[in-house]
Amino acid sequence: MSLLYNISIYSYHLLISVSSLFNEKARLWLKGRKNIFFRLSDIISTKDKFVWFHAASLGEFEQGRPVIEAFRKKFPQYKILLTFFSPSGYEIRKDYKGADFIFYLPIDTKINARKFIQIVNPRLAFFIKYEFWFNYLNVLYEKNVPVFIISAIFRKEQHFFKWYGGWFRKMLKKITFFFVQNRNSLEVLDSIGIKNAKISGDTRFDRVFAISQKTQKYPLIAKFTEGKKIFLAGSTWQPDEELIEQLAEKNKNDIKFIIAPHEVHEERIRSLISRFGKHKVLRYSESDEINISHADILIIDGIGFLSSLYQYCDVAYIGGGFGKGIHNILEAATFGKPVIFGPNYFKFQEAVELISQGGAICVNNIGELIENTDKLLKKADYYRTCSEICKNYIISKCGATHIILDNLQKIINT
Repeated sequence: MSLLYNISIYSYHLLISVSSLFNEKARLWLKGRKNIFFRLSDIISTKDKFVWFHAASLGEFEQGRPVIEAFRKKFPQYKILLTFFSPSGYEIRKDYKGADFIFYLPIDTKINARKFIQIVNPRLAFFIKYEFWFNYLNVLYEKNVPVFIISAIFRKEQHFFKWYGGWFRKMLKKITFFFVQNRNSLEVLDSIGIKNAKISGDTRFDRVFAISQKTQKYPLIAKFTEGKKIFLAGSTWQPDEELIEQLAEKNKNDIKFIIAPHEVHEERIRSLISRFGKHKVLRYSESDEINISHADILIIDGIGFLSSLYQYCDVAYIGGGFGKGIHNILEAATFGKPVIFGPNYFKFQEAVELISQGGAICVNNIGELIENTDKLLKKADYYRTCSEICKNYIISKCGATHIILDNLQKIINT
């Protein structure tokens, strides 16, 4: 299995190299890793004690961010190295001030893993949620470096728990401690003999609550919303936008729309502008105090600030529910915004719980979207109830960071 894993890693690298000829994200992926060991060697001092945090992309970084920042305060004797796998994380957060150094993670070959660990010499390593790079885990285990997984979530359907998952289970057993999101994760780990785990909850709740308490203001967005109800569709894909197009046609005189697609490359933005061509459409990057007041639909053509925009809407629609799965609903819920999404949400505990409590709504078609949007915007008592459910749900789930740091203190001091 080890041989197959390493073949797959080299094959992935080859695929990225070929893709880089015509794909900008792949080019960034390769460029960011060029001469990476020379660059690491130039800045890493053997006199410093390093802790290594790794996130796959932007979403995982935001999930781990409360722990990074709390760790920095509690253990100031350590310097923090943050790595990303994906350009969508690194390129947006490469100037993040909460870490001392930020790099791409070299691809997980045996040679790279040994070089990286040798140069950085981390005293502790943290992987956020889903990241399991087995060559890195092997080297860390060999060198007795404690490894922690934070905000982890496991399901019995994952390959770790299948009959053929023996090799993967051995890798999991090289991890020092798991901080998991829920009891089901704890139980499936226990079913394969892993008991070094604790339910901490999901650090995303701490992050989104912090955002709601110190929200950045966007004066142009505020001007756009004046005097109108606002429907904000975040992290959308084409199936979501097809529904929103029909909703906008029905409500073109009553509601303004903010649409933040999951991908913001030029082709996607132009496609959106064309789709909503019957309306007064404006790109956010081209907005000013004059033209934004006249727009009906605002297209967000940048990345990194969607989480703060939910403060300006009345209803939030979260994309992905007609595809592989919904995106982050907590960023909207923390502002007390009722959340709507498509039918593919069952893998997301927060969506299941918010639907059961009445703060979130699943829609399967345009009829249901129109009906539920009308109900939220026209029935004040119903809207107020949904809003309070969302706010209280976020508050009730906060505290994972505190649990993790308290337990880390005990583990580090033993």
